[in-house]
Amino acid sequence: MSTATASTPKLIRNRKHATQAKSLPMALAMPIALLAGAIFSLSLAPYYLYPIAIISPMVLYVLLLGAKNPRQAFWLGEAYGFGTWAVGAFWLFTSIHQYGGIPAWLGYVMIGLMALIMGLFHAVMAWAFVRFTAHQPLAFAGFWVVQEWLKTWFLTGFPWLFVGYAFTEVTWLNGIAPMVGVFGLSFLAVLFGAATIELFRVRGGYMLISAVLTGIAVLLSLANIHWTTPTGKSSSVSLVQGNIPQDMKWLAEYQMQTLGIYAGLSQSEWGRDIVIWPEAAIPILQDDAWPFIAEVANHAYESKSAWVTGVPYREIHQDGAGMDLYNSVMAFDGTQAGVYKKQRLVPFGEYIPFGGLLDILPNLAGMQNAQGFSRGTDTQSPLIANGEKMGLAICYEVAYPDTTRRNAIDTDFLLTVSNDAWFGTSAGPMQHLQMVQMRSLETGRYFVRATNNGVTAIINEKGQVIASLPQFEQAVLRGDVPSMTGKTPFMILGHYPVLIIGILLILLSILANRMNNTSAKKEKYYTAKGVADR
Repeated sequence: MSTATASTPKLIRNRKHATQAKSLPMALAMPIALLAGAIFSLSLAPYYLYPIAIISPMVLYVLLLGAKNPRQAFWLGEAYGFGTWAVGAFWLFTSIHQYGGIPAWLGYVMIGLMALIMGLFHAVMAWAFVRFTAHQPLAFAGFWVVQEWLKTWFLTGFPWLFVGYAFTEVTWLNGIAPMVGVFGLSFLAVLFGAATIELFRVRGGYMLISAVLTGIAVLLSLANIHWTTPTGKSSSVSLVQGNIPQDMKWLAEYQMQTLGIYAGLSQSEWGRDIVIWPEAAIPILQDDAWPFIAEVANHAYESKSAWVTGVPYREIHQDGAGMDLYNSVMAFDGTQAGVYKKQRLVPFGEYIPFGGLLDILPNLAGMQNAQGFSRGTDTQSPLIANGEKMGLAICYEVAYPDTTRRNAIDTDFLLTVSNDAWFGTSAGPMQHLQMVQMRSLETGRYFVRATNNGVTAIINEKGQVIASLPQFEQAVLRGDVPSMTGKTPFMILGHYPVLIIGILLILLSILANRMNNTSAKKEKYYTAKGVADR
């Protein structure tokens, strides 16, 4: 028995009996990798072809098995990542070209550069997988979930296009998300795909697929546990969708008309428990708009309603020498008011990375002496509306699982406000809604989503959209939102268990690979020595 066989688990042992994957010419392998990445977005909203979320990484896994060296693996990963982002995030083109005023040709170049940069996550993953782990399927799934996690924080992050999101509409799997979160679903899907390949490639490959299926079965056996339960209280909510055109939203001459639209749509809603306006529904700094805000807040108070609205918030420094701007939500509940300040800002949209560079740009949103938004702290308390505690997420930050998890603790339900008018009729708003569905599953809470032009929706604790408004219409969505109590395992532990498992599998695979190499060198040495002795 070799040293590796004696010291490592069966599932990550020496792969002598593996059928060598046929190495395709790079001229053929690269387009296949590109196509595999390009079709991935079909697994997400609005297409919902979830099996592709398993097949797409599976194709990359097969290609990496045939890679001759880590350098080839790097470029295969880059091709896959480029295809994933160029197609899956093409909705950015609408905001760049239509609303950013960038020429179409330059918009395509910018999307291509973004896809190249984001593709590096898959490229480095593929290089490390081939370089250090000798094609171990467990390591492939581990590397995959680590690179998804890195996208939530590296250079402020772009946490989009995760494999796990493809399963929000697969109801029989919904019970797994409260335990392992979106990264856990990604891990299981990628590992299942790799294990399926191993079933046909490795003697004893049935052991791996059996272990994966057993793990899924164990998780499904726990899926009926009610981690959170209704408190018995619910709130009647009205979500006001103003449908303000993006190219007019920040024009000074249109601001009063915008306020009039929201005030008019809300007239019939006062008296309900909570009336909610979306992100930056008031397109004026809160202190400049205070007469209007005070009038509406007073009207809400007299009607015994809570009022929640998005508004840019200015905070003057105590010494009077400067100020901070925040993308914020204000909640008026009776005689008290609260403010939530956005924690996760959009790079180049709400702030310029590396500081100070904003000074060279023209005025933002038509404001003189514009400056980027500041980041709110991660220790903010829930806002109070109708006596209920709301966990907040403003637009893009709902894509961050850990941020929403923290904000959900000790809340009755969750609220996200957004303005997806930037992305027109593209898939972007639907993908954004799908992320909110996953956050509901992870936290076991209702999620109320108020948007400028859609998709305004109410999502239950099982991630199901139970009511929504059509996009691009002025309308009000009414519904009842139950308060929930309790914590899901994901709320308690976050993504750390899945990350730790993934990293351990990577380390074990690296160890097994080194021991196998050592064993092979010894065998080669003694074979050569035996021949020489003869």
